[in-house]
Amino acid sequence: MSSAKTRRETDSIGAVEVAADKYWGAQTERSLHHFAIGHEIISLEVVHALTLIKKAAARANADLGKLDKERANLIVAAADEVLGGKFDDQFPLHVWMTGSGTQSNMNVNEVISNRAIEMAGGVMGSKEPVHPNDHVNMSQSSNDVFPTAINVASARMIAGLLIPAVRTLRDALDEKADAWADIVKIGRTHMQDAVPMTLGQEVSGYAGMLDDNIERLEFALRGLMKLAIGGTALGTGVNAPKGFGDKVAEYLSKDTGLPFVSAKNKFTVMGAHDAMVMASGCLRTLAVSLYKIANDIRLLSCGPRAGFAEIELPANEPGSSIMPGKVNPTQCEALAMLSAQVMGLDVATGFAGAGGMLEMNVYKPMMGYNVVESARMLADGMHAFTVFAVKGMKANEARIARFVEESLMLVTPLAPVIGYDKASEIAHHAHHHGLTLREAALELGHVSAEEFDRIVVPANMTGRN
Repeated sequence: MSSAKTRRETDSIGAVEVAADKYWGAQTERSLHHFAIGHEIISLEVVHALTLIKKAAARANADLGKLDKERANLIVAAADEVLGGKFDDQFPLHVWMTGSGTQSNMNVNEVISNRAIEMAGGVMGSKEPVHPNDHVNMSQSSNDVFPTAINVASARMIAGLLIPAVRTLRDALDEKADAWADIVKIGRTHMQDAVPMTLGQEVSGYAGMLDDNIERLEFALRGLMKLAIGGTALGTGVNAPKGFGDKVAEYLSKDTGLPFVSAKNKFTVMGAHDAMVMASGCLRTLAVSLYKIANDIRLLSCGPRAGFAEIELPANEPGSSIMPGKVNPTQCEALAMLSAQVMGLDVATGFAGAGGMLEMNVYKPMMGYNVVESARMLADGMHAFTVFAVKGMKANEARIARFVEESLMLVTPLAPVIGYDKASEIAHHAHHHGLTLREAALELGHVSAEEFDRIVVPANMTGRN
C-alpha cells in the first residue's frame, strides 16, 4: 500500500479522495459525506450477507461463462476474508441512506474489488483487474441484491441465533415446571385470588408460549427463503444470464445451510418485502410473550416481605444506591424493556413494508436493520434471562402454602354441593369476620366438618387428579 495519506477513487460522478488505509471507494466515501445521520450503522450481518451474495454471484457468473475463473477466484478469496471478519471496520455506512441500499451494496463491491486488486498485486482504486461494478456486481443490481441480503441476514439470525435462544429458555422453564409440579398455589385472575393450581402448571404456560413462538418463527423463515436475486433492476432480470438467480440461491444454500431459492415471481419480492414484515411481526409476537413472562415472574417475586414473594430470584447485584440490602428483578426489567423496543421497531417495519411504491420498496436498509437488531436483542435478552434469572429461581414453598391456606376461593368446589349463594355467603362471612373458610362454613351451618374436609382439598382442584 502507498505511503500517501489518500488515494484517488472514481465513480460515474467524478473523482474522490479516500484515505489510503481504507479499502472502500468513491461511492462509499460520498455516502459517508452525505448520510452522516445518527449512530445506526448497517449491521455486519447484512454486510456479510451481501458478501455471501458476491461470492455466490462470482461462482455463478463463472459457471455460466460470464466471468473468467481468475477474476472469480479473486472475488471469492476477497469475499472469504471479509466473511472471516478481517475487514469489519471497512463498512461504516449509516442505515439512513438511499432506500434501495445502493451505497451499502457498493461499499461491499468496492472493498472486495480493492482487496482482490491488492491480492493480484495491482493498484487499489485502479479497478484492475477487478472492477466493483463490472465484475463484483456482475449480473446484479442493488435492487435485487439488497433485498436478498436482508432476507439472508434475517434468516441466518432467526435460524442460527434466535430460535436456539428461545429453545434454551423454553427448556429452562420446562425444567422448573417439572420441578414444581407438586407445589400447590393460588392462581390469580384480575389480579385477585382465584382457585388453586400448581406452580409447575403456571410456569408450563410460559414454556408453551415459547413452543408456539418457535412454530411462528419457523413459519416466517419459509417466506424469507424466497430471494429477489436474478431480478436485477426491477424484476425482469435484465443483464443477468438465464439461470443466474437459481445458481446464486443454490450457492447461498450450500454456504448457509438454509434452503434459499430464487423467487419465481421477482416482481413480488422486489416491489414488496412482505416476508420481512411477517418476520418482524413474529419477532414482535415473541417480544409480547417475553414481556408477559418477564412481568409475571417480576410480580411473583415481588417482596420479599410486602409482596407475593412466591418465587425468589437470584441476587445478581445490589438494587439500590440508598437502600442497603435491596435486590431488584433486573433481568425481568431488562427483558421487558428490550421487548418494548422490539415492538416499536416492528411498528416502523410495518410502515416501511407498506411504503413500497410501484416496482421497488425504498425502506430496505431500515427494515433489514430493524429485523436483524430485533433478533439480536431478543436472543441476547433471553440468554441473560435464562442464565441469570430462570435457572436460579427458587420456590418459596412456605409462603405459597400460607396463601393457599388463607385463600377464600377454596370455597369454589362447595358451590356444586350447597349452591353458589351459600358458598358465596361462606366466603364473604370468612372475609369480613377474619375467619378461615372452614370456620365460616361451620359457623353458618351450611356443611359439616366432615363434608368440608372431604370437598375442599386444594390439590384436588388443580385438575391433575
